[in-house]
Amino acid sequence: MEPTRNIPDPQAGPPSILERAVPEHRLTAPGSLGERYLRQMRLPQLGELGQRRLAAARVAVIGAGGLGAPVLSYLAAAGIGEITVFDPDTVDVTNLHRQVLFTAEDVGSPKAVAAAAHLASQNPEVRVTAVVGTVSPGSALEQLAGHDLVLDGTDNFPTRYMASDACEILDIPLVWGSILAFAGQVSVFWGAGGRGVTYRDVHPVPPGPGEVPSCSEAGVLGMLCGVIGSSMAMEAVKVLAGMGDVLFGRLALYDALRARWDQVPLARDPQRPPVQVIEDVMLTCGLPGPTGPATAEVTVSELPGLLEAGTRVIDIREAHELEGGLVRGAEHVPMAELLAAGTAPGGESLAGAVLYCAAGSRSASAQRVLAERGIEVRSLRGGFGAVQDSAVAVVLPG
Repeated sequence: MEPTRNIPDPQAGPPSILERAVPEHRLTAPGSLGERYLRQMRLPQLGELGQRRLAAARVAVIGAGGLGAPVLSYLAAAGIGEITVFDPDTVDVTNLHRQVLFTAEDVGSPKAVAAAAHLASQNPEVRVTAVVGTVSPGSALEQLAGHDLVLDGTDNFPTRYMASDACEILDIPLVWGSILAFAGQVSVFWGAGGRGVTYRDVHPVPPGPGEVPSCSEAGVLGMLCGVIGSSMAMEAVKVLAGMGDVLFGRLALYDALRARWDQVPLARDPQRPPVQVIEDVMLTCGLPGPTGPATAEVTVSELPGLLEAGTRVIDIREAHELEGGLVRGAEHVPMAELLAAGTAPGGESLAGAVLYCAAGSRSASAQRVLAERGIEVRSLRGGFGAVQDSAVAVVLPG
């Protein structure tokens, strides 16, 4: 497949969803669609033009697991023209509670092949290519070139970084999702020639070994896969059809136990050089391997002593996340503002400060970003969630 588009001009302003809609020169003639999609075509935001764009779209889905299964099913049902599915694994009986695309008869079969067969049965109009394998450093550009959109639902960090880097080089939007226990995240990353936010802007280096448990270790509910997977499919359809407000530069957070959605704004790191080569990140989720510098952390049991000693503690959550309170004595500076300024309030040095977020992931990322700039801070392991389970004093924002 040929590359989809030229890289946009960085001076052309912020990304627009219409830049990524499937171009009209690839569309079929008006009136060429059948009755299958009539109900969704009645939506004025989609209409026949939007459906023709979906029918001409070329989409790559990396991973046919917990997130990939609902993504694939909904994209095929929606009438996406061409889908390439990458997955190196076989169907296991422990997959069936959440990977609802598969049946007991598929156990032992390659996921990509089984998924392609089910999608062909679900919607014969969709052309599905099964790749029993995943993207690799030496071939990621070739594997993903020519697609209008890539969706990544994998739970291993090498693939996440390779997909993100390839999409940045090829200028392809990346719909990304992640789940763990009762929490889910969704975003749409698109470098847009330096105008947008990519996965590396948010997570510059992979986490250290054991920092992030896998779903097999922490557990996951199938219904959460459905919520996040269908949200990813919705964002994909919006991008391809050129409708709605896409999650460019925003991270959607879902808490299943509270039945609550939140959003966090994301910012491009202006000091990060553009990706030019695909790195071989030899780190699988939850498994040891080479990685970037380890996160400098403190535990919640150390926090009272640090506060008493006058250590600066900074809450980097968004304002709407503070309704449950914040650590007494802590300052509040949202992550994007903190990284943009590179200093504490008033222009003071951040050196030696302790950062915390909701669960420790964002503060760990911020710590590593600042460390790369020569600013040594520490992250609170477990974030505010660990504080709530401790005797550390909490106050409501004033």
